[in-house]
Amino acid sequence: MRRLGRGQFLLVAAAAAAVIAALVVVLSPPSAPADGETQGGVTETRWGRLSEGDRALLAAVRRAGLWEMPAGQQAQQRASSARVKEVGDMIMEQHAQLDEDVRATAARLGVILPSEPNADQKRWLAEMSSKFGADYDQTFVLRLRAAHGKVFGTIAKVRAETENSEIRAFSERSLKYVNTHMALLESTGLATREALNT
Repeated sequence: MRRLGRGQFLLVAAAAAAVIAALVVVLSPPSAPADGETQGGVTETRWGRLSEGDRALLAAVRRAGLWEMPAGQQAQQRASSARVKEVGDMIMEQHAQLDEDVRATAARLGVILPSEPNADQKRWLAEMSSKFGADYDQTFVLRLRAAHGKVFGTIAKVRAETENSEIRAFSERSLKYVNTHMALLESTGLATREALNT
């Protein structure tokens, strides 16, 4: 075998290093944030400062869609009430629209979104998967209404504190969806004071 000169050896070594680096990127691609995790600290954007709270809002809205869309679809098979089925369908469709919005907003701001629901949301889906009929109807309404109440507080807080005009506008759009969904869930007649206090 012919011996490589110093320049040729360096060229071969550099090529090998590039191949190894490419393999590391392909085999270990950056993943979406883990449950509850956001990345980046406070950064400057053309729309204003982007905070951890702003990123957390985008993640929370994304996760809401990731469990409420399947829940709305599931309601079509498991609910006994025609109104619960109708509400589930409307929530599913509107979350699909909101999911497009959150993904576009996050892309503009360079925020990586989660790719699956959090542990509580997975547990709620599993709980609903074990129920049918009137029992399903009640659980569906109460779980989704409680979740909307929680995310409503998050959105309102970020809307009041954000310094980013994109997040401010997104917050306002999100609040409209959340208010609509809470009214839809309450329209089933199953979000009674007694049920909410159990």
